Amino acid sequence: MKSSIITALLALSAGLASAQTVDVKDAWVRTAVTGQQGTGAFMKITAKETTRLVAVSTPAAGIAEVHEMKMENDVMKMRGLSGLDLPAGKTVELKPGGYHVMLMDLKQALPAGSTVAMTLVFKDAKGVESKVALSVPVAAAAPGAAAGQPAAAAHKH
Repeated sequence: MKSSIITALLALSAGLASAQTVDVKDAWVRTAVTGQQGTGAFMKITAKETTRLVAVSTPAAGIAEVHEMKMENDVMKMRGLSGLDLPAGKTVELKPGGYHVMLMDLKQALPAGSTVAMTLVFKDAKGVESKVALSVPVAAAAPGAAAGQPAAAAHKH
């Protein structure tokens, strides 16, 4: 049901986003307890034309940034990015341990089963901006990863 709602919101948002066509699937935000300052948001993004994810905003956090985690000299390092390139037709996965959206200065706890409003801002090769508004479910693990969760392959788009 949640994936159907997200799909409906994405379809509505994509229709309003002029010629920009970006598909966001399997989005989720990791749970956060009261007092926790940060968490991550993860998703799969596919753009029909070469574009770039340039900004993220949410009322749930004071700061929302695209981040990258990678190994450098046997040390896991995380850094903010000014944007994330989305090659035409190629799915870019934002996942734990890789590219992700970092939510910092959280305004409240994010318990499993709640949702987070989030807006993704994209810029195409011509410099035209578009936005996709999401209502992202909060979970302790990726949908389909925990027992009793529906498999990601069961989503209809």
